Parts: sequence; structure tokens; C-alpha cells
Amino acid sequence: MHSRDMMIKILYRIDGKGYKAYQDLKGAFDFGDFVLFFDHIQGDPFATPSRIRVRVPQDQARFPQELFNSPSRRIALIDYLARKLNQAIRRHVQGRRGTGNSGMVHVDSGGQEIILRTAVVVNKDWVEGRLSLGLPAAGRTVLAREAEAMLLQELPRVVSDGLYYARINREQVAAHVRLAEDQDWLRANLKKHGLVAFVGNGAVLPRASGASDAPMTTGRVVPFQSPPTLEVALETPNHGVIKGMGIPLGITLITGGGFHGKSTLLRALEKGVYNHIPGDGREWVITAGDGVKIRAEDGRRVEKVDISPFINNLPFNMDTTRFATDNASGSTSQAANIMEAVEVGCSLLLLDEDTSATNFLVRDARMQRLVSKKKEPITPFIDRVRELFQNYGVSTIMAMGGSGDYFDVADTVIMMDEYRLVDVTSQAKSIAAEVVTGRTRETASPIEKLKPRVPLPASFDPSRGGRTKVSAHGLDDVVFGSWEVDLHAVEQLVDPSQTRGVAETVHYAFRHYFDGKRDLPTVIELIFSDLDQKGLDVLSRFAGQHPGDLALPRRHEVAATINRLRSLKIL
Repeated sequence: MHSRDMMIKILYRIDGKGYKAYQDLKGAFDFGDFVLFFDHIQGDPFATPSRIRVRVPQDQARFPQELFNSPSRRIALIDYLARKLNQAIRRHVQGRRGTGNSGMVHVDSGGQEIILRTAVVVNKDWVEGRLSLGLPAAGRTVLAREAEAMLLQELPRVVSDGLYYARINREQVAAHVRLAEDQDWLRANLKKHGLVAFVGNGAVLPRASGASDAPMTTGRVVPFQSPPTLEVALETPNHGVIKGMGIPLGITLITGGGFHGKSTLLRALEKGVYNHIPGDGREWVITAGDGVKIRAEDGRRVEKVDISPFINNLPFNMDTTRFATDNASGSTSQAANIMEAVEVGCSLLLLDEDTSATNFLVRDARMQRLVSKKKEPITPFIDRVRELFQNYGVSTIMAMGGSGDYFDVADTVIMMDEYRLVDVTSQAKSIAAEVVTGRTRETASPIEKLKPRVPLPASFDPSRGGRTKVSAHGLDDVVFGSWEVDLHAVEQLVDPSQTRGVAETVHYAFRHYFDGKRDLPTVIELIFSDLDQKGLDVLSRFAGQHPGDLALPRRHEVAATINRLRSLKIL
């Protein structure tokens, strides 16, 4: 380990030299209060920025163990400190100075959700921040004085403001941790209370805009209020009793006129699989952690999925028990999405009629009379939704404004009226009894036990041009070898760092578990057991280089990515 003074000597020695002279900084430097590690030094100012770690011993950082003595608290503290580091960077770092990424400092600090990240590590021995940094250059020439200002003046200030307990707001960090712990507690206890979701009274569900996930603060914001008949009181470890609407196990319809808030509520429930930061408005929107949003996805690839519960008797005798296509229709894609979600352990489906295939959801009595069942390959969702719950324990929450036929199968019907909720279950059942549609249930046989699919290892070639190519572009695109996987319809990804986590998790599965014998659910279980025991760092492909820009994905998004890989082959 080098001294701080040695760093100064190195910088002055390489001043004005070619950019690769920065490689002399590789290693560790003792700053007294913290240690600076250079894990990766970029070869060019226009290349991916350098990766550094700043580690503060706990005898200096002094974070109380009660802030990180459980998984829930540790994840929340990591999230909080990543945000504090980001604030400190914006406060102390001058920013761009020179060519390319020169002068830039970045930490992966996230958005509205609290998700496990690799940006910060906290344990009983030390606290570590993992940053990306653009070492400054003029053209491709080292700018030593600018580097000295970044590394010896700005960076210590960032560390001081972001990684020392004495410098942060103690009440604020404790509140952040306590909130996340209570959100996790509620989610873990939903089923015990016979619920699949909970929405606290006073929640603010609308977002600021289509481009912002922050809460709406202007205009007519209607705080959420549970209908009296659905109101429950749940006691939390830190916040006492929280009152709000409990959505029970079974089939729930969210109905009402257009623009009255159906989709807004459903979107909040979709994101309720994650914890949210204080002030988000959805802190007490809690959904079963294995809830999956399902939609139609025209054009996606499907590889040997049993969609026969929904699709049968296709032209040309296509096999729907091992259905495969490079260009799925709306109905076949939605059927595949459901069966794939159930395959890896989903207990809750979330659907919006606006993003569903109409012919997949329902076939009314008049259409049944015109087109006989012998000529119609689709068994609509309405005729399977009850069976999925009774036989497989899979509940459904659906935003539906166009078909009253679902009144016959729903357990709970709630109506949105100018963003206010009314429990209209009894009215809906009365209407269903009074207005008999004459529709006939179209299921021919029960859903058979799912047969897990076994992916072939040859499906997963991460190479392109002789090099491993595994990455993510933004929120909706994973690159795996020669293939790009479009994830725009996998709507519960919330952070590009999560998508990077998905890409690296698929590659990890390729390296360790796909052997042509293990089925997909088994592989997913093994992966997440490793992540739980060893942490996200296990995903790193580069020896000695920290993966500081990853966030934990859910198993459902990992499975969804594998299922959309166009090279996937199933045994």
C-alpha cells in the first residue's frame, strides 16, 4: 500500500505524458482516515471511466451495528449511503475538465426504490464506497494538477460527507432504515393476513410525469383512502399500526371510467414489489414480492412453453404443449408470459386490459354463437383465472373497464371514481345475477401440472467477435453475445443498474449452472441462493475490479430475460 504523498509524486512524474501513464496509480493509497483503491484505470479519456473504491474503517466511520444487523436494514443503509455519496459528489466535485470523461465522478445511487446495490458495502469492519471516475486529460495527455485536485481535495470531502456517521443526519438515516424494515415486514406478512397487496391511507399514487417517477406535487392530488369494507389495520415493528386497503387473495377487479385512476393504481401495485424511499408517496404500497405484471408482447420469441391451457387446436396442428415461435401474436405471447411466470413461482398476476390482447381476456356470448369453440383455439383468461387461484394459488389483480363478464369470476370489485375508491363487489354480483349474458365457460380440461423446462447450455453463447459481450443498454435492452434481448414489456424493471444485474446474472448462470440437466426453476433457485449467501459481487467477471454499478434484480426478470433470448433452446 502506498502513501498519500506517493500519489502526489506519481502524478507529478506522469504530468504531460500519454494517458496510459495513469496506470502507475494502480493499487492502494492510505489517506490516513480512509484507503483509496484503484481497481481499474481506463486506457483512454473517452473509454469507460476508471473504477475506484474508498474504504473507511468502522473505528473511523462508526456506524452503529443496529443500522445494518439484518438484511433489510443493511440494504436500506447501503441505499441511504449511496444517495449521500451522490449528494456529496454534486456538492464537492467540479465535474468535467478536459476531454472525454475527464473530471467526472459517479456513484450508482438509484431512484425511488430501495434495492440492494453494489455501490456501497457495509460490514462490521469497514464501510466502502465504489465510484466511477474520469481521470483528466487534455486530448490524451495526463493533466496531473487537475487529477490532484480531484483525488486529494474533492474526493476526501466526498468521503467525509458520505461515509462517516458523524457527518450525516442520524434521525434521517434511522428513519430510512426503519421504513424499509417495516415495508419488508408487511410484505412478508401479507399472506398471513389473507392479502396479496396493501395500500396505505394517504398514499400518493400519481407520478409527476411520464418521464419522472417522483410523486405528483402539483395540481389536484387525491390522497388514497381505503373503502371502509376493505380497510385493514396492520401493526409494524417501527411505525405502529398502519391503516389502508387490503387486497385479498383471489381475483380482484379494478374498474371504473377512463382517466379515473385504474391504471395508476395498478402501476403502483406493480412497483409495490419493491420498497420505496421516504417521501415517495408509495411507501405503504406493498405487493407480494413475487407478483408479476403480464401483458401482450407481439413479436417476442417463445421457446417450447406449454400454452395449451389457453391456446389449442392451432392451424397446421401446431403443438401448443411445447409451443415455439419467433414471432408470437398478442394472445400467444400473453399466454406464454403467464405460464413462464407460474413456472418460476409467481403467486400474483397483474394485468391491465389496455396492454392485453382482447381476444385473450374474454370471448362474449355473441362471439361464441358466431364462432364455435371448434373454430376458436383460444381459451380466454376469464375461464382459467379461477382455476389458477384454486389449484395453483395464483391470485390476479386486473384493471378492467370494458367487460362486465369478469363480474362472474371476481372475488372483489373496486371502482375508481375520480381517484377515489369504492367497494362495488355486492353491486357487481347483483348485476351479474340480474343481467345474465348467456356466456358459456370454454375450458375443456383442467390445467395439468407444469413440466419445468431444461435449457441447453449451447443456448448461451456470450461471445461476439471472439470476446465476451454481456451488457445492458438503459432499462430495456440486454446484450448477450450476438443477441439483443428486448425487455420493454418486462415492466417491473425499475433501474438500469438492475438491468445490468440481469445481464450479469444470466451470464453467471451460463458459467455455473446450465448443464442440460437442471430445469429453469432449479437454476433460478441456485443463482439466488448464491446471491443471498455471497452477495452481488459474485457476479463480477473481472478479477480485482469491483462491480459498483449493479442492483439486485428479481428472479422473475432474470427468467423473463432467459425466455426472451432468441438463441434459447429447450431440451
